Amino acid sequence: MEPGKELPSESIVEQALAELEAGRYEEMHRLMQEMHPAEIAHLLEGLPPSLRTDAWEQVPIELEGETIAFLHDEARNSILERMESEEIVAAAESMEAEDLAEVIEVLPEDISDSIMQSLDDDHRKRLEEVQSFEEDTAGRLMSTDVISVREQVSLSAVLRWLRWHAALPQHTDALMVIGDNREYRGKLDMSDLVTGDPESLVRDVMHTDSEVLTTDMPVTDVAKLFERRDLLSVAVIDEQGCLLGRITIDDVVDVIREEADRVVMNSAGLDQEEDLFAPVLPSAKRRGLWLGINLITVFLAAWVIGQFEEVLDKIVALAVLMPVVASMGGIAGSQTLTLTIRGLALDQIHHSNIRWLASKELFVGLLNGMVWALVVSLVAYLWFRDEGIAFIIGLAMALNLIAAGISGVMIPMLLDKMGIDPALSAAVILTTVTDIIGFLSFLGLASVFLL
Repeated sequence: MEPGKELPSESIVEQALAELEAGRYEEMHRLMQEMHPAEIAHLLEGLPPSLRTDAWEQVPIELEGETIAFLHDEARNSILERMESEEIVAAAESMEAEDLAEVIEVLPEDISDSIMQSLDDDHRKRLEEVQSFEEDTAGRLMSTDVISVREQVSLSAVLRWLRWHAALPQHTDALMVIGDNREYRGKLDMSDLVTGDPESLVRDVMHTDSEVLTTDMPVTDVAKLFERRDLLSVAVIDEQGCLLGRITIDDVVDVIREEADRVVMNSAGLDQEEDLFAPVLPSAKRRGLWLGINLITVFLAAWVIGQFEEVLDKIVALAVLMPVVASMGGIAGSQTLTLTIRGLALDQIHHSNIRWLASKELFVGLLNGMVWALVVSLVAYLWFRDEGIAFIIGLAMALNLIAAGISGVMIPMLLDKMGIDPALSAAVILTTVTDIIGFLSFLGLASVFLL
């Protein structure tokens, strides 16, 4: 690969697999030297365990710390288990405090102690500060690597001072303005610093109305704030209003990606950090729980069907058409469910608008129910030449689509009120509801009108 030329992720994985399987480890090492740590992490997560170990040995030593920080939990743990303690300590020294705080918690105590002893005083102080905050809060997410200035100095003085720095922290779009006791005053945008009158004072051009975050703010709320305001960086302050650090857009992108992964994985009853190439037994155990829960719901739907054996024995067409009603209800319900879960995640649904949303989905279900009831009734009549069956399946379809729309709103709302993640269990409950209502309405109406 030519220096500076970036391969698509699929090509990287394919090339790495070819190099590893052929035993060309030197070529693999050269390939990784040209990759970003995030790309190396992506590559490692896409390799089976046996090849992952071989690939890790080819990661340049100076990139090990950053690469570990980008790995998902299970893939990271599988690599840490195979590393020597000295190698882990060396890698930890190059990691940012917020990344190291996450890694150090899963390490044995003796290795954690060795890491703490190997860090310089400044790095150790930053790590201990990050560890003092709760997980999944702004305090854990923030970086303490921030440049601050005083409000009474001139822009020219700030520019001269910045030139003394060998480099600025990554994603520095603004400087934080503080008072004599480090109390936060506002932000000085880099654009204002560069284009402003050099003789102007910082207080004359800084933004005093810029957003700030507290250390206990949940990271999901932080992500929403960045998303709504199109922010690049935000200051983090303590209870006294003193500047502690900042959160930048690259940190928030990770939060948004992890939240998206969580919703997708939880909807299937999986852990968002599950390793794609995890061993068979742990993977089977994790997934088996939700298979068992689903089996219970299936038997519940089967029990409902069993209550109508007589009508099914006499009218075979009902058994043929029965899945149509349940399937259409499940699809309609899942559409509403997805929108509702997304609305909850984005904090768009509240008590003030839930009634309007439920009414809207009721009418959507009614409209779709009428349209598709006519379509299904026509198909059923042309198929079986029976007006009664055509009428019943159309009516059952309309009832199930209406129920699906309302259930798609109410189920996640109730689960959220109970403190249960809707993304984890709402789909299973919704499927059960639409199956039971679909079978019950279709077979129940058939028992009343056709027997």
